[in-house]
Amino acid sequence: MTDTNKTTNQQWGGRFSEPVDAFVARFTASVEFDQRMAKQDIQGSVAHGKMLASIGVLTKEELDQIIQGLAEIEDEIARGEFEWSIELEDVHMNIEARLTQKIGITGKKLHTGRSRNDQVATDIRLYLRDEVDFLLEEVTRLQQGILSLAEKEANTIMPGFTHLQTAQPVTFGHHLMAWYEMMQRDYERLVDCRKRINILPLGAAALAGTTYPIDRYMTADLLGFERPTYNSLDSVSDRDFAIEFASTASIIMMHMSRWAEEMVMWASAQFNFIYLPDRFCTGSSIMPQKKNPDVPELVRGKTGRVYGHLMGLLTLMKSQCLAYNKDNQEDKEPLFDTVDTLKGSLRAFADMIPAIESRKDHMYEAARRGFSTATDLADYLVGKGIAFRDAHEVVGKAVGYGVQEGKDLSEMTLEELQSFGSMIQSDVFDVLTLEGSVAARDHIGGTSPAQVLKAVARAKSELQDRLV
Repeated sequence: MTDTNKTTNQQWGGRFSEPVDAFVARFTASVEFDQRMAKQDIQGSVAHGKMLASIGVLTKEELDQIIQGLAEIEDEIARGEFEWSIELEDVHMNIEARLTQKIGITGKKLHTGRSRNDQVATDIRLYLRDEVDFLLEEVTRLQQGILSLAEKEANTIMPGFTHLQTAQPVTFGHHLMAWYEMMQRDYERLVDCRKRINILPLGAAALAGTTYPIDRYMTADLLGFERPTYNSLDSVSDRDFAIEFASTASIIMMHMSRWAEEMVMWASAQFNFIYLPDRFCTGSSIMPQKKNPDVPELVRGKTGRVYGHLMGLLTLMKSQCLAYNKDNQEDKEPLFDTVDTLKGSLRAFADMIPAIESRKDHMYEAARRGFSTATDLADYLVGKGIAFRDAHEVVGKAVGYGVQEGKDLSEMTLEELQSFGSMIQSDVFDVLTLEGSVAARDHIGGTSPAQVLKAVARAKSELQDRLV
């Protein structure tokens, strides 16, 4: 069992009369989770070192030593040979201590003109920028999968719902393109979020800047940032970009959770609209017939987890005075878990959605039920000169009769239909068929197969421009 009465020393303990309690050292340490930013920490240190050399704080030889030492440390970490120490508290001090161990006092010079406050703010931005770039690729891959399936299902008729009640017939391809449009907005939100991530806080030091003649524009350029931040107090305490990312991630997860809900229903015996391949499902420990849609269910469940991280980050920041506070150490775990959860969910859906198979006959039969062409009949009557409100009443009576007799509108005889309006002629059956209903909505954004294929082609062109 760990002895919580032991004590430990910190790298900067000169001001203190006694060492930090061992439990406190562990309680305040972040290295167990922030070590995932080691690559970005080294990347930032190399750029900072080059800037220090450019203003004469480091010699060329010292800079070469630092760069070589950091490269060796990065290799050690990649090979799993780096020894992380809780006593050194965080990723930054672990790497700095190892660098000093390797190259001597020159390693201590690297921290000139910066603080852990602006260092960690830079590392988080570098890390999150890398992750957003990967997420943009996964969103694109998911969109490609949606387009592939939508193109195959452009003519597949299914019921469209409002209030989860049969409303009007649509095509499965059109429904899938609704998913695509949601994800397109999500892509744009990630791109926009990245703009505010891509600003350099390094050089703000602890909170007030530094007396050294640093060149922040040079550092920003070396690290690929758009520009340096403009206020040192804000630079070290800003976590808006992380909150904005968590908000964007929450919206993406919300969209995928909606799709997940539909897939869970559609894969059930009651709907039987789609077939999910076995590799995305599991069985039951007691019921041998069960095939559970675990992937969409888990994505649906993980959505709440991401929402929680957004609320946690908002609450973390709501009472903090400027500038940096130790509270901000709590930003990383929710941020990291949000990234991991979103990456996993996107990957699962990008793999699964193109593999979905439609049960066309079941979809078609479901679309026939529920008087889904009632609006088409009303539009037909308007075309015969009837005011829409009056047409609405006529069709309502016809539907009431259909409910009583157990007949869909398309199953009624002409004589039965004419009992509700003498203006109804034999051409009414052209609009009462499911095929005629979807084909009639032949405008941009409509559900006709022709429009679905145009929407797919347009989206493919947009993705091709993105990938060039």
